[in-house]
Parts: sequence; C-alpha cells; structure tokens
Amino acid sequence: MRSARSTFIVLLLLLTCVPAAAHDYFAIKVVDQQTGRGVPMVELKTVNHVRYYTDSAGVVAFDEPGLMNQTVYFHVWSHGYEFPEDGFGYRGTRLDVRPGGMATLKIKRLNIARRLYRITGAGIYRDSVLVGHPTPIKQPVLNGQVFGSDSVVNAVYKGKLHWFWGDTHRPSYPLGNFDVPGAVSQLPRDGGLDPEIGVDLEYFVDRNGFAKPMAKLAGAGPTWINGLVTLDGGTDRARMFAAYVKIKPPLTVYERGLAEFNDQTHRFEKLESIAIDAPLFPGGHPITHQDEGIQYVYFGDPFPLVRVPATAEALRDLSRYEAYTCLKQGSRADSIAVERRNGAPVFSWKSDTIPFTPMLQDRLIREGHLDTADGLFRLVDETGKPVTMHRGSVAWNEHRGRWVMIGVQHAGTSMLGEVWYADSVELTGPWINARKIVSHEQYSFYNPKQHPMFAKHDGRVIFFEGTYTATFSGNDAPTPRYDYNQMMYKLDLADLGWGERSTSK
Repeated sequence: MRSARSTFIVLLLLLTCVPAAAHDYFAIKVVDQQTGRGVPMVELKTVNHVRYYTDSAGVVAFDEPGLMNQTVYFHVWSHGYEFPEDGFGYRGTRLDVRPGGMATLKIKRLNIARRLYRITGAGIYRDSVLVGHPTPIKQPVLNGQVFGSDSVVNAVYKGKLHWFWGDTHRPSYPLGNFDVPGAVSQLPRDGGLDPEIGVDLEYFVDRNGFAKPMAKLAGAGPTWINGLVTLDGGTDRARMFAAYVKIKPPLTVYERGLAEFNDQTHRFEKLESIAIDAPLFPGGHPITHQDEGIQYVYFGDPFPLVRVPATAEALRDLSRYEAYTCLKQGSRADSIAVERRNGAPVFSWKSDTIPFTPMLQDRLIREGHLDTADGLFRLVDETGKPVTMHRGSVAWNEHRGRWVMIGVQHAGTSMLGEVWYADSVELTGPWINARKIVSHEQYSFYNPKQHPMFAKHDGRVIFFEGTYTATFSGNDAPTPRYDYNQMMYKLDLADLGWGERSTSK
C-alpha cells in the first residue's frame, strides 16, 4: 500500500510540473493590416502593465494565471505602427481569453519599410513554438548560444554568405564574445531561405557550443572589424579582408589595422598595423566598382568616398588610398582649406587627405568654407531641415539606375533611430531624394546594412538590417529579447512611388 501510494504521489507531482501544452495558450497574432503578415516586436500591455512582445511571426503565447477565461484589455503599441484609438484615447482592444483560443489583431504600418523578423538572439520564434505554429528557420529559439549581437558586416565568400558581428552576449554570463563571432548561410539562389522568410545562420562555435571568437587579435580589449571585402580571383582563389580596431574604455580606438580570413582556422589574422593618425584607411561597408578601366574598392560610412584599387597589394598600401573631396590635398581635421577654381569648390580624388563626410560638410558650411548648394549631401526632411547621416551603406540599384544609400540619421527625432533612403546618379553624389523609411521612438537602430545579394525585382525590393538597441537612446527600458540584436526590414521602392508594388508580404 505504501509503495502504491508513493508511486501515486510521484506521478501527481510529475503531472503538475509538466509545462503547459501548446493548446493551453491563448495565441494572439498581430498582423500588418495591408499585407496580412505577422509584425514582430509589437508590445501588448495589460491594464496592470504586464508587457508581452510578439515574436518574429507576430505571435504572443498568452498564459497568465488569473487572467484566463475572462475578458482582458491589451494596449497595443509598436515603433512605426499604429493601432486604432478609442473614444478615450486608448489604443488597444478587449480579448476574450480562453485556453487554446486565438485572436488576430490588425495594425497599421506608418513606416514605409516593413519590419520582417529578428536575425540574431534568443527566442526569435519563441511564442510560435509555444503555441505549436511552424517556424521557418532551423534554430527558432536559440542559435550558437547567442543572446544579442552588435552591428553586422557580411560578404559573399567562396559561394557562401559570411556574417560577422560585434560584441555578443551569451546565456551563461553577462560577459560574452568581444572578438567577433561569425556564421555562414546559403545564398537564396543556392538553396538558402528566401530573405522574405528568414536567414538560417550556421555559427562557428567553440567546444561549449557558443559562437567562438573569429578575430582574437593580440592586445587588451575588444576587437571590432568592418570594411569586410572579398577580392575575387575565382572561387578557389578569392581572399577576404577586414579592417580591425582594438578598443579600450570608454570606447577609444588604440590600434587599427588590416586582417585576412584564414580558411583553415576560420579566423582573421593580422596583416598590417595602420597608424592611428593615418588620414585614409579601410572601413565601413565596401563595394567594388570600375572607374576609367580600373576596378576599385570603395569604402562607405555611409557614403563611398574613399577608394583603393581592388588588389591585395593596394589594400595594404595606404599611399594608394584616395578621398573624393573638395579639400586641398594634405588637409587634416585641424587644418582644412577648400580647393577652388574660379570661386567654385573643386571635388576630385586626392591621396593623403581626410575623407569628406556629412559631419565635415556640416562643419564647412557652419564655418563659412562651403555653401549648402555646393555640398555632396543634399538631404532634407519634409520641412526642409537638413538631415545629417551617421552610418549606413550604399549599393547599386538596377531598378532606379542609381546608387542607393540606406542610413541612420544623426540626432533625428530619436538619437540614432531614424532610417533614411537617398540616391545619386553618380557614386560620388550629390545625394538627393531623402525619404525617412523607418522610425524608432527613443530607441537606436544604428549601423544599417543593405544586403544587395538579397535584392529582388532588379532592386525594386531592398533588404536591410540594423542594430536595435537602447544604447545611446536615453531609453532605460530595453525591449526584452529584441534589445541589442539585428532586425531585418524590407523596402519596396513602389512604396516610395518608384515602380510596381511587390505582391509578397
């Protein structure tokens, strides 16, 4: 009898500890009212301020003790989207919450670009998994033990898309990988996922399964890389290079240089050091382009106004780097002079001269060295106020027949949260047609990166991502799971009035 009773108690305890089955959750799905696609990162907040956030499919798995089997009001809010307002000014709705039930909410998109999914971090499709919905990626809840990753650089190398990030969090301790994690994915043309759906990342991991350091270079402090470029000598002879910096507190660069990727060790190895005070060096998001019969690598941060011939030898030789600028050759930040001919500024490619940037242009205009009409960056908002870009990337767009820039504004309505489109007939500018395409309310979305290898319909549909983070924003309430991670957006140029609209969601 005692044995039977003990067995019964054990079984009872096991049953009470079993997690709620998928049918016990009340599923809430928030969709774009225009496309019907699930919207990630929508906040649903109860009257007593309990917050839930939709996963990358737009799903919340709701199972709150005390709130099941009754009517529950949810405030509905998201960056760049809007839910209808009632007579009291509340934007939300009542839902009849029942285990196993489901409700679909439609939300209006205010952003021009469409938020698609989160690329990195834990719980990308957490709620979809909980309610038993299918998910498009192989690792829907945790991949490479990555909780969060800073800005991305990527390039196609030897048939695969290679991805590298900055500082990366892990589950087991607040300090993670500060020496560049990396991953690969298949290109859509080679069996990879449609970028509308997601990206299946295969991380390079250590023996514990955590994304391993890919650029653990000598010296104290984190290693960051940018300027990632593949010099293609054919699939077997291609070489991949990156600029690196070493960082000390608070965020000071104390060393910079050039590194090359080793296929055998899957690590970047140092090639050259670059003087900290060098006026020109690799960085940003490169593109390759031919000018007057010479193939160049153009480095954009965001605008591609630094170049070097596209060879490994030239990449290592700083004397061969040039800046497109109106400054006299040899100019430095503390010693600038505008080159003029017949009173007009002369822009040309010059060596040994600091690069021309939006911040520098603002300074030259402010100090009376340059007229606004003579600048390369002629971006203004709807009120005519100048828009200064911080970081971003440029790619050729066949649909527009122009170079297209996707970049984040410096000190817009949020510090680094406003993403803009601009274009130019010439790679060197002037840059015009400024349109704000994404807005984040008191939240950063810095270092946006276009993915031209994903573009559709000859570039009418553009895909880009950025780092969604409370850093620099003044917001002291980071979004759970989403903060310090990469978000993918889609821009259909038809939504700007330039071409037929895509039928995909």
